[in-house]
Amino acid sequence: MKKACPYCGRIHDRKYICDKKPQIQKRQKSKEDVFRWSYDWKVMREYIMRRDRCLCVACFNNLPGTIRRLNNEDLSVHHIRPLKTNFELRLDEKNLITLCRFHHEMAENGEISAERLLKIL
Repeated sequence: MKKACPYCGRIHDRKYICDKKPQIQKRQKSKEDVFRWSYDWKVMREYIMRRDRCLCVACFNNLPGTIRRLNNEDLSVHHIRPLKTNFELRLDEKNLITLCRFHHEMAENGEISAERLLKIL
């Protein structure tokens, strides 16, 4: 059985793959992306959250932007030294800290220095 091709407009057999059909490029996953979905990261992330009492460490230490000191909303675990440049520190608990979304964004943008986060940790 034949059908009209939506890519070139010609008539092809149903099983024919047209040369004009766009190829989907699959994005290569980086080692950082693969790590973020790993079991080891999930376990370490839970450990760090418990270690920090499920509170934003930056809010608890009254860093700029703190609205309330005991903030336990919208938390995530932040790599103080980034994964891209320090992948070997990915599971080092001295490099991990619990932050709220606001302070996490500030840390990612460099508004809170890594040295300051290491100091309060």
